[in-house]
Amino acid sequence: MRAARFKRETKETRVEVEVCIDGRGRCRVSTTVPLLDHMLSTLCVHSHLDLSVEARGDLVHHIVEDTSIALGKAIGEALGDRSKLRRFGYARAPMDEALAEAAVDLATRPYAVVDLKAESVEGVEGALLSHFISSLAFNIPATIHVSVVYGYSSHHKVEAAFKALALALREAWALTEYTASTKGVC
Repeated sequence: MRAARFKRETKETRVEVEVCIDGRGRCRVSTTVPLLDHMLSTLCVHSHLDLSVEARGDLVHHIVEDTSIALGKAIGEALGDRSKLRRFGYARAPMDEALAEAAVDLATRPYAVVDLKAESVEGVEGALLSHFISSLAFNIPATIHVSVVYGYSSHHKVEAAFKALALALREAWALTEYTASTKGVC
């Protein structure tokens, strides 16, 4: 089982994350930010990631950012040496009228391009949700591209984006017979 735990404590937050990337999508999430809980549950269910998150902090921004950092570190550790990963994942996912796509490369080169096309969702800034995905990419580390293709509801656009990201991650961390790299390592 590819699993890991990560704990992050600062003056602003306390976050504990436990992941199993060979899971069944079981989720236990409590961050005090309802939208973040919902998006983490979406990520968990559609990636088949078993996930436990307990996060507390002073500001929504700090909770969202530090949860992403801790989640990225735990996923990165669970991936191990990254040998025999499919490595690349791509997915498109709808949420009613919204459609989003995500592409992932689990090589250890961190980069993120995120375009959620959402100003605010349930009181959380769209830019903060984009920052969550960017922080995740830099802490796994991985290259992650996520964009909303179209949609009207900001909530639906963001949820479609998290679904697409989850599906792309599930595909990328699947195991294969060889390391997918011209260099021989991820």
